[in-house]
Amino acid sequence: MAALQTSAPPAEGRSADRPRLRRKRTAGQRLRHDWPLLLMTLPALAQLAVFFYWPSSWNIIAFMDYKTYRPFWENPFVGLDWFGRLFANPYFTPALLNTLKFSFANLLFLFPLSIALALIMHSVVSTKLRSVFQSIVYLPYFFSWVLVVTVFVQVLGSDGLVSNWLLGFGGDRLDIMSDPDTFTFLAWLQWSWKDAGWGMIIFLAALASINPSLYEAAAVDGANRWRRMWHITLPGIRPVIVLLLILHIGGILNVGFEQYQLQRDAIGSQTTEVLDTFVYYRSVIGTEGPSFGTAAGLFKGVIGLILVLVANTVAHRLGEQGIYQKS
Repeated sequence: MAALQTSAPPAEGRSADRPRLRRKRTAGQRLRHDWPLLLMTLPALAQLAVFFYWPSSWNIIAFMDYKTYRPFWENPFVGLDWFGRLFANPYFTPALLNTLKFSFANLLFLFPLSIALALIMHSVVSTKLRSVFQSIVYLPYFFSWVLVVTVFVQVLGSDGLVSNWLLGFGGDRLDIMSDPDTFTFLAWLQWSWKDAGWGMIIFLAALASINPSLYEAAAVDGANRWRRMWHITLPGIRPVIVLLLILHIGGILNVGFEQYQLQRDAIGSQTTEVLDTFVYYRSVIGTEGPSFGTAAGLFKGVIGLILVLVANTVAHRLGEQGIYQKS
């Protein structure tokens, strides 16, 4: 009879099934081990330093009485005086309210439209039809706002295609391109045509990560298309929806400049005035100076940071990942 082989007993003070703990590497050991990866990040860090961190350091002029003809060190500090002048300016509150109005309209109507377009695209079976539809919807994203506004003038202007078509049937000219009452709807049309395709591409990428076997199993169980969309598709892209929603909330005071500046003369300054155009006319070509515009930009940045932190905290409370997680 073969002799039984027995394993050596475990060492005293350590269980046989307890994993051996690794020693934590020092900073020098990690540097020697990861130096190729760190070397690869140097170009990105240099780009951030030149194009982000260095320009951001000039936000200090928001607390100075900065004049371009004086050396930097001769500009006196004035504390929060420029912020007081910003909030006391009679044109600041209307510009802020218009900015919030356009931002919430963008968030409430354009954001769901991108999701709907992605769901429609995802349900198209024909590869050729999907490619054509995606190209048509995504192409306007690459157009400048000058071209977008020009196209809308040629189509919806008083002498545009739709107006001439209405005149041919005995109707009146269309006045949507110069009517302040309909500018929010006009801006939504322009956003939808230009930017909805970009959001659609992002959500399509999220939809591609869903396991197709989930749809097959649901179909076998008798779930129809709406049930599969509600219980599989939407939960599958929910992290991306939450992430983009937080980023949209953080940029709620950034609605752009070109779109409103190009239509300012036709619509009117009271309707199209947003924070970016307000800063341009009061600081860049106005008499307030660069410190005033920097204070306005810093105000937008601080509000955006607060909104991102609050929205991300709410996402964590609801069980979502958000844009970052606590270590």
